[in-house]
Amino acid sequence: MTNFLPAAADPSHPGGGLNVPATIVLVLLFLLVTVMGFMASRWRRGNNLESLDEWGLGGRNFGTWITWFLLGGDLYTAYTFVAVPAAMFGAGAVSGFFAVPYTIVLYPIIFFFMSRLWSVSHRHGYVTAGDFVRGRYGSRELSLAISITGFVATLPYIALQLVGIQAVLEVAGVGGKGNWLANDAPLFVAFVILAAYTYTSGLRAPAIIAFVKDILIYLVIIVAVIYLPSKIGGWSHIFDAVHAKSESPAGKAAKFTDTVGPKAQWAYVTLAFGSAMALFMYPHSITAVLSSKSRNTIRKNASILPAYSFVLGLLALLGWVAIAAGTKPIGLNGKPNAQLVVPQLFEDQFPSWFAGVAFAAIAIGALVPAAIMSIAAANTFTRNIYKEWLRPNATVKQEAKVSKLTSLVVKVFALVFVLAMDKQNAINLQLLGGIWILQTFPAIVIGLYTRWMHRYALLAGWAVAMVYGTWRAYDVASPATKHFGGSLSNIPVIGELGYIAFTAVIINVIIAVVLTFVFNALKVPAGRDETAVADYFVEENDPRIEQDYDPTDLATGEEAPKPA
Repeated sequence: MTNFLPAAADPSHPGGGLNVPATIVLVLLFLLVTVMGFMASRWRRGNNLESLDEWGLGGRNFGTWITWFLLGGDLYTAYTFVAVPAAMFGAGAVSGFFAVPYTIVLYPIIFFFMSRLWSVSHRHGYVTAGDFVRGRYGSRELSLAISITGFVATLPYIALQLVGIQAVLEVAGVGGKGNWLANDAPLFVAFVILAAYTYTSGLRAPAIIAFVKDILIYLVIIVAVIYLPSKIGGWSHIFDAVHAKSESPAGKAAKFTDTVGPKAQWAYVTLAFGSAMALFMYPHSITAVLSSKSRNTIRKNASILPAYSFVLGLLALLGWVAIAAGTKPIGLNGKPNAQLVVPQLFEDQFPSWFAGVAFAAIAIGALVPAAIMSIAAANTFTRNIYKEWLRPNATVKQEAKVSKLTSLVVKVFALVFVLAMDKQNAINLQLLGGIWILQTFPAIVIGLYTRWMHRYALLAGWAVAMVYGTWRAYDVASPATKHFGGSLSNIPVIGELGYIAFTAVIINVIIAVVLTFVFNALKVPAGRDETAVADYFVEENDPRIEQDYDPTDLATGEEAPKPA
């Protein structure tokens, strides 16, 4: 591994103290998006945000550009900004650069699958994937399984956004070393701001803030890939330094690679393909899709979102730029922390004011997905657990209230998780969450095209795959932990190293297909499908669209007539 220097060696703020210019810029930009977040409650407001359609889906009325920024803010998170180059810096091409082809594979999934999900959800008023599964298969149990999986898989993802904010604050020198309260006070402030504007503005807040976030990220990365290579000797020198690290004893001991060798190809391919299949199964991704105003909006976004993949490729290379630049990412505790490599690179190589812009891009890049994720998790709990199992007669207004409160609870959990547990545990659980969420793929995506699969067969396939994936991940060790240390394991029969989630979903589908034949032969009831073929092609102005209806008028509290 790279030899690390103590924090006092940082020339920008000796002794690891506060970087004042960078912090001022960071705070000013943070205040700007905070104001925007609260003002968003007045933007295109309907029903005073007293329904899940309005609070949790922005009124289902976002156009092409708003959806583009929202999806980009949703998918390319602060943790992407931190973790992808950190993986390139610490482990090399296989662990880091697979993210680029994975996002490219992702866009056909959006184009074909998500446009159909938008149509059927628009037709029936579905808010979550669990709503669709409940309607398609007539199974409360399968819907509950899908919903719990999505909810639990999202929680560590939210925590990692706070880890991204914490990385920026740590490099900037914000927070004290004397006690835990002084050290974590800035993160508390960021959490309170996030919780407040999400509660008041719903999905409109991250939709508005995503504009600022993406503009800052594009600016910072484009400047970085033009300026930094010229400063440290050019791309040839950068790639030479990376190759030298891969050939060094320390690099070999850390299994650092600068290319995808023959032994790593199965891992690279299954990681890329499996991750692409999994990403849009997350509740926050589905929430962003369902907030758009038309089916065509989804397809247009699938065409222009590859611009983010270009930026992601440049971002990944910054991990290798840091190797050539000799970046030494040291935390406030004096220990090496690869997750700090990009913020530290920016602080070392850029003027302090521009480092502040870069820090703001990462911190704001955490606020947008954290807000969307907490909203999506709250919607899932409210619709598919609270209303389905606890209070079937809940009104639209009560649903919105429960979802708002749940979003606060979810963020509190994420904050406690980050502050009370080792950061490695958050990373490990996020990797485990990726394995779990892919197991919802058969019920959701296959269900978009055919009703042939039996509900109990899908439930059995999901259960076996969840157990298998968790068991295999438990046996994976890393230098930092004995269990859940990664998401790669040997593929049965083939014997090659591959993505556990991909293997698990293959097992999932095989079991579901076999048991479907068995249950159909035994004439086990398959459940009532409330959808029709035409529902999967509905556009925005279809006259059959189902609207949220609350028998209590939101303005007067009196009984309101049901719309015709």
